[in-house]
Amino acid sequence: MHLFLIIALLIVVSALYSYINARWLKLPGTIGITSLAISGSIITIIVDKADPNIARYLTLLAKNINFSTTVLNILLGFLLFASAFNLDTRKLKKQVRPILVLTTVGVILSTAVFGTLLYWISGLIDIKIPYVYCLLFGALVSPTDPVAVSAIVTGSRLPNNLETIISGESLFNDGIGLVLFITLLEVVQSGSDNVNFGSAVLLFVREVFGGIALGAVTGFLAFRLMKSIDDFQTIVLVSMALVMINSLVAYYLHLSIPLAVVTAGLFAGGRSINVDRNDRSHQALEKFWTLLDELLNTMLFVMIGLQMVNFPFLQHYWFVGVIGIVIILAARWCSIMLPLTFLRRSLNVNYNSINILTWAGLRGGISIALALSLPQSDYRHLILAGTYFIVIFSIIVQGLTLNKVINAIYKNHVVD
Repeated sequence: MHLFLIIALLIVVSALYSYINARWLKLPGTIGITSLAISGSIITIIVDKADPNIARYLTLLAKNINFSTTVLNILLGFLLFASAFNLDTRKLKKQVRPILVLTTVGVILSTAVFGTLLYWISGLIDIKIPYVYCLLFGALVSPTDPVAVSAIVTGSRLPNNLETIISGESLFNDGIGLVLFITLLEVVQSGSDNVNFGSAVLLFVREVFGGIALGAVTGFLAFRLMKSIDDFQTIVLVSMALVMINSLVAYYLHLSIPLAVVTAGLFAGGRSINVDRNDRSHQALEKFWTLLDELLNTMLFVMIGLQMVNFPFLQHYWFVGVIGIVIILAARWCSIMLPLTFLRRSLNVNYNSINILTWAGLRGGISIALALSLPQSDYRHLILAGTYFIVIFSIIVQGLTLNKVINAIYKNHVVD
């Protein structure tokens, strides 16, 4: 299919689903669009079996989009940068300690708990999955989705400190989760007997700290460039170039793209680029990135729904999907409970917040993209199907009920 036709169809379908949701369903954008896209995929599959010509273009659209490459190499950088650029860095600094712990210890602990529980339960039900593949599965579903989370918690009764923690954690744990996934994938491909743990640790450190250093340097330089001019068109181009430069350099130097663009976004957006009081360039730039974020977010969740057309094997793995949903919730709870026990004063919250932080762990496009990037093996379809079930459950079920959980716990809290 021609590239222009793919883009045109994707935008048309996204506009249609977005209009239907805004006009009739009136659900939060992420949930409504994903639900419509899944419904559209189911209808497409049914119609395609009856008459392939009727659903031809929607089927071709789903099958011609390289979801993994599109998300990991194109959309992810822009989405993470937009979220980081608009994040209040003053609030982030106050909660930096719990965010740092949850994005490192939390992701690693969640991966370990998920992998261990899956290995144990799969053995009980006679589904043989090697332990390293269980950990790999855990690594790709442990990161939470910053786009889905921020869109849903906005306007709820969630205290400011918890909202900052949830937003900051979901921004940074994508990078940690991706690095952990790559490290475990190296173990899978090399074989557990041939693993050099020193090299694996070095790879992890290089990806994490190299990505952060790259983002800090380029973000600071871009901030100085944008602050030195007052031409808004040029300012926008510099900010977009910043995302692309970080993505390209991080890709070729084997650094973490998510951590690079998030750090660059925080450095570029943390202080105002306004030259004087009458210049509103920074506010306009924030609105530009908010709009771009919403547009790309819409297309991303349309693509998530369309992926069902490419997964005809889902019906064979629904039981694994259900088990995966239960295990990831348990792993998420454990990965928050331990840090929260030691950081109660820093978090300034009570233990009821464990339920909120657990239920706010929405998964999104990066998990599916990582699952699709897995090499062919006897366990690829199982992991891919389980990931899809977890992502859809988290977006629709957790997303629809998250605000109810928040408002029930903080029913007497006044939103600032």
